[in-house]
Amino acid sequence: MNEVWSATSEIEGFPFPDDHCLKGLEPQVVELVQTGRLFYQRGWSVGTSSNYSVILDRNPLELLVTASGMHKGRLNANDFVRINEQGRPIVPGQPKSSAETMLHVVAAQKMPEVRSVLHTHSIWGTILGDRFFDQGFVPINGFEMLKGLAEITTHDVQYQLKIFENTQDIPALAQDVGRWLDEQMGNGGPGPHGYLIRKHGLYTWGKDVAEAQRHIEIFEFLLECVGRQLLMA
Repeated sequence: MNEVWSATSEIEGFPFPDDHCLKGLEPQVVELVQTGRLFYQRGWSVGTSSNYSVILDRNPLELLVTASGMHKGRLNANDFVRINEQGRPIVPGQPKSSAETMLHVVAAQKMPEVRSVLHTHSIWGTILGDRFFDQGFVPINGFEMLKGLAEITTHDVQYQLKIFENTQDIPALAQDVGRWLDEQMGNGGPGPHGYLIRKHGLYTWGKDVAEAQRHIEIFEFLLECVGRQLLMA
């Protein structure tokens, strides 16, 4: 806990008062604030784009999610919302959660081992999600960095990063993602690691925030490799 509080010294809004709805969630808030700063610096979460979450409980389902419209490079302690499985705030008076909250909820519902869901809006993810949309996936083949994804132990993999059509109908998109996750979880291979939304960005997840961050870094590296290969062809 001392490490947590030392990390909060530069985050506006700490310490939480005893009656604050996020009291006791300081470690999770710190991790997501630091995630936003890292991804902003890398150009993956510019402006108010992107959203991040941590699964707090599963019975009943509860998530900590970034609030809507917040600059991810300047997140503060009050830019988060506790939400339920309907994507609604658990405690009155909280800020509005991200418009894409149900995409976090469906990932938590379908994959019991997942504890964090992260979403980025990088240039390469945005471009390649459109470039390969008609194919249905971005092909990522033979790169050593594929081994940075959980349960993948060799570079000799023909990886297909799924692409969904962009839409403002998030509940419908969440249903489509849920059906796809059900299919992927039953195929007997490594579980799914993420997906793209066309002209939008990347969703991925992990057993904790650290693993989800690693998956973002791996995917963003690989997407840039694929994009640069196309430019060199």
